[in-house]
Amino acid sequence: MTNNEMTRKRYIFLILILGLLTALSPFSIDMYLPGFPAIARALNTTTAEVARSLSSFFIGLAFGQLLYGPLMDRFGRKRPLYFGLSLYILVSVGCFSATSINMLIALRFVQAIGSCAAGVAAMAMVRDIFPVKDNAKVFALLVLVLGASPMIAPTVGSYLTAAFGWQAVFIMLMSIAALILIAVIFSLPESYKPDTSYSLKPLPIINSFLSVIKVPQFYTYAITSSLAFAGLFAYVAGSPAVFMEYFHVNGKVYGWIFAFLSIAFIGSSQLNNILLKYFRSERIVIVALCGQVAVAIFYLIESYYGWFSLGGTLAMIFFILCGVGLINPNASALSLAPFSKNGGTASSLMGAMQLGIGAFATYCVSLFQTTSPFSMAVIISASSGVALVILFIGRRNIIEEIEPDANAMPVGH
Repeated sequence: MTNNEMTRKRYIFLILILGLLTALSPFSIDMYLPGFPAIARALNTTTAEVARSLSSFFIGLAFGQLLYGPLMDRFGRKRPLYFGLSLYILVSVGCFSATSINMLIALRFVQAIGSCAAGVAAMAMVRDIFPVKDNAKVFALLVLVLGASPMIAPTVGSYLTAAFGWQAVFIMLMSIAALILIAVIFSLPESYKPDTSYSLKPLPIINSFLSVIKVPQFYTYAITSSLAFAGLFAYVAGSPAVFMEYFHVNGKVYGWIFAFLSIAFIGSSQLNNILLKYFRSERIVIVALCGQVAVAIFYLIESYYGWFSLGGTLAMIFFILCGVGLINPNASALSLAPFSKNGGTASSLMGAMQLGIGAFATYCVSLFQTTSPFSMAVIISASSGVALVILFIGRRNIIEEIEPDANAMPVGH
């Protein structure tokens, strides 16, 4: 076997491990969604209350985005990763043993902090391990893993819940994390030497974040992206109640519905690569966001009057997710484009904003305490509308807009 063949096989194996790290948080979100009604019955609560455990998970992910970046620069990639995966495994035991909804909500927050280490480490290690010219290719492969998770995880979760109960989902997630931890310990190299000169004092870190958020192009497109992306979070939080309780589909059918709707987000994200050959990113964002707002308002009116059956509701959500798939990569790339330095800080701050606003959206859905599609439609239309307002106001403050490199679009958060 030649050295090139050995190197290629080694790279493929490393990409597989990084892909598993990237998929841990999405699997943790999507796999337990079909079990919402079962969890509600077991813990004597409602599916709306169970949805708050999803909100707490997103809050934990947002906090982890800001936490692990500095830690991995100070201590290297693997030590914080060991901590995060170990924490995830321990807390997963508590999740399947939870005896109250408040206990589950709290544990999911901590579980998210553990899982976030995996995603942050994977993104950082791509830049560490692979040649710069290959980074875009590696990120593209990781996108395929991210795209597969909403198609696979809910379906697997629905069958696990039907056969063994909702606790089986957390046993599965714990087992996946344990296997990943073993692979990381024995097969993943330390890709970054600890930097003892890196300060973990709050003031330098806060100043670094402030220097980023003051840039008009960053805050305009980061907030726009986060608000538009909130539609996806609202859909994820509201869909178990809407489909399984309002439209009375079973958990297995819900898993297949979730997989089908994920095609909208994944497909439009891939279509974006073609559109970038002909249009600038800012033009795609404007047109896609206007379209998303129009569909969201129509969906709001439809859900209020109850015009559509299951098929019509699926069509509305499908087109809304198409908008999200076009807006998110372009708005994210535009927000990061001004930063030749502090790119990591800008990326982690943008991720925290997306997850924080997404967590708020999921919480707002749960406040309605209803299974009707109307609650989901309200949040989607409101967040989309505010995003459009922010975009047009914020662009006035941008003196010279910097376009991102179309060959280096971010993976997303």
